[in-house]
Amino acid sequence: MTTAKRTTFADVSRIDEISPGAFTAEADPEWTIGGKPNGGYLLGMLGRAATQSATHQHVLAASAHYLSSPKPGPIHLVTEVLRTGRSASQVRARMSQDENPCVEATFTLGTLAQDSTPQWTDGTPEPGPFAQDDCEPVNGARGVAILDQVDLRIHPDDSGFSRGTPNGSGVLRGWLGLPDGEHFDPISLLYAVDSFPPATMNIAITGWVPTLELTAYVRALPAPGPVRILHKAQLIDDNRVDESCFVWDSRDRLVAQATQLAGIRLNPPE
Repeated sequence: MTTAKRTTFADVSRIDEISPGAFTAEADPEWTIGGKPNGGYLLGMLGRAATQSATHQHVLAASAHYLSSPKPGPIHLVTEVLRTGRSASQVRARMSQDENPCVEATFTLGTLAQDSTPQWTDGTPEPGPFAQDDCEPVNGARGVAILDQVDLRIHPDDSGFSRGTPNGSGVLRGWLGLPDGEHFDPISLLYAVDSFPPATMNIAITGWVPTLELTAYVRALPAPGPVRILHKAQLIDDNRVDESCFVWDSRDRLVAQATQLAGIRLNPPE
């Protein structure tokens, strides 16, 4: 069996400007799930285009609607600066392939302070005391090629879904590292909030759980090292599920969070 070549997030999310507000990029076939590029990975490319189009350098918030999944290969991105302010800017970014719209997102950009400290944290969950080495690595079996690129590990109490025995909690806890020890930044955190398997896998084994809309907040510049993740389902109703994701850095600082709405079928056809 051939091991896939690992490529850094910075390389696979690279974009090239062809004219003001217009960019090209390449959706990498190794950053896919069932042959479809990961949604957080695509959002990272759009975030890169947004920051290159505005005066502010950091993504603070992003809201993306997923219209259709591009195939691995060339994609086109365009941006529109909606507002430029002293402390924040807003940019709209669109991704298409062969003139078919794929993802549309709106970003709020600003500047994250290097040494800020939270003023109040009581409304956030705790990251948990478990270490990275306490968790079980997840590989890219069953066509999930992206898992051979990153170091994704799940807490053993939450990993029964990988053996066909979900525990019913709708919760996945674990760690995520980028290829070759690459450090996270505000752009790669947009991938981190969508990096884990669907939390519904710990309720029932299902087929594809496509993201319809994702809203992400980047709260702080992350410290070097892997990040700890809590990913949980909240409500499944009418073949849709909403999930929340929380991301802490190596200081146990909450650096990103997200909610998403996805489609789901708990009893997919055989």
